[in-house]
Amino acid sequence: MINAAKAQDVWKDTGESVSFIVLKMKRENLAAEQAEIAEFADRSQAIIRSLKIRAAQANLRVAIGFSAKAWQYLFPKVTMPKELETYTTLTGPKYSMPASDGDIFLHIRAKDEAIVYEAVRQFMIFLQPATNLIDETKGFRYLEGRAIIGFVDGTEAPGMEDAAEYAIIGDEDPNFENGSYAFAQKWLHDMSNWEHNATEVQEKAVGRHKFDDLELEDEDKFKNAHNVASKIEIDGVEQKIVRMNVPFSNPAAGQTGTYFIGYARHWQVTKQMLQQMLDKSDFLLSFSTLLSGQLFFIPSRDNLAEIADGKYF
Repeated sequence: MINAAKAQDVWKDTGESVSFIVLKMKRENLAAEQAEIAEFADRSQAIIRSLKIRAAQANLRVAIGFSAKAWQYLFPKVTMPKELETYTTLTGPKYSMPASDGDIFLHIRAKDEAIVYEAVRQFMIFLQPATNLIDETKGFRYLEGRAIIGFVDGTEAPGMEDAAEYAIIGDEDPNFENGSYAFAQKWLHDMSNWEHNATEVQEKAVGRHKFDDLELEDEDKFKNAHNVASKIEIDGVEQKIVRMNVPFSNPAAGQTGTYFIGYARHWQVTKQMLQQMLDKSDFLLSFSTLLSGQLFFIPSRDNLAEIADGKYF
C-alpha cells in the first residue's frame, strides 16, 4: 500500500535554489564502494534531519536515486525494480532525446542556497571516495514560478494532495513500494530563437496564455504544441507524472536552459510521453538542444535503510 511518508521527496516543490548532481561509481573496489554507499545511505538521512532542525524554514527536499547500471554493480544479488532499465536514446522523425551516463542521482532543493550547499557538501564527504562527478547543475526558481521561457510551469502536474498515486510505486512491485522512477534530462535553449517569436506564436507553441496561464482551445494551438505533444492517454485515461522544469543559466555566457525532472509510479508512462513528444515534433524541441537523459530509481526510505544495513550486498 502506498505510504507517502515512507517515500523520498518526489513532489513538485521546485525550491528557490536547486542542485542536480549525477555521479559515476569508480568501479575500482566493489566491496569498498558498497561500504561507502551503505554509509552514505545511512548518513544522508541523518544529514537531512539535522539540516531540517538547523534551518527549519528552509523547506529542504532531497531525492537520491540509482541507475540500472549502478544497481547491477552495487546490488547484484537483489532483483531490480520491475521497470528500472538503462535509458537509451529515443528518436523521432526530426529530433532525438540522447541517453547519458550516470549511476547516482541527487536532487536537492530548498529556499536557501546555503542549505543546498551544506547538504551537497556533507553528502560528498561520503560519496567522493567512491564516485566521480559527471554533472552538477544549479537551478533556481524563476519569477512567479515560471519556466525560463516565460510560461507558468507545472500546471498539468498533479498537486501535492493527488501526487502520490502518480509518483509512488504501489503493491504492483511489493519489494519496492513507495519508491519512484525519476527521469532527469537537461535542455539547452536558443533563447534568441524563442524570443524572436511573437507572444501569440509562443502561446500557440505551448498551448496556454502566457500571462494568465489559461489553456487555449484546441483549435487555437499548434498541432505540435507542448501540452498536446506531452499529453498521454492509455485506454482513454490521461496519464500524469510529477514533473518540474527547473531553469539554469550562465547569462553572461549565453547559456540558458531547463533541467527537467519527472517522477513517476510507472516509468513506461514517462517513456511514452517522451516518445510522443518526439513523434509529434514538440515545438519546444525546435529551439532546444538536449544534453543528457537518464533514468534513476528513487528507493523508499525503508529501502535506503536496508541498503544502509548491508542487506542488499
